[in-house]
Parts: sequence; C-alpha cells; structure tokens
Amino acid sequence: MSIRINLDVMMAKRKKGLTELAGEVDITLANLSILKNNKAKAVRLSTLNAICRALDCQPGDILQYVDDDAEGTENGK
Repeated sequence: MSIRINLDVMMAKRKKGLTELAGEVDITLANLSILKNNKAKAVRLSTLNAICRALDCQPGDILQYVDDDAEGTENGK
C-alpha cells in the first residue's frame, strides 16, 4: 500500500493510549486499532479531522506516502 498511517507514532508523541483516543474521537477501539496498525483500507475525513483535533496535529503528521517501488528496493525485493 502506498499510504502509511503513522497514528501509533503521533499517539506516542502525545502520550495518548488507544482507549483515551477512542473516547475523544468517538470511534470503537477495534476501528482505531485497525488504523493504528496500518490495516485500514480507507479513513473518513470526519474521523481524520477528529483524530487531528484530539492529537493537536496535521493530517500529514499521521499520513505518509511511500513509493511501493522504493519500499521493495529497501527490503531487498
């Protein structure tokens, strides 16, 4: 996948746990865990907005574009 979700990094920087953030964003722990573990196929802009508000960050702090070709080269593929 070309878009990486770095939610775990931002949560660590802000010292917020999954349960606390889920309550602030009003999202289930299961769905937040999917985002945190970079398993999501999509994210609603309203959810991204709520996460950014709760973590006091920008969408670019959470979302990162990674070139699939470059990633494969780095991993020796």
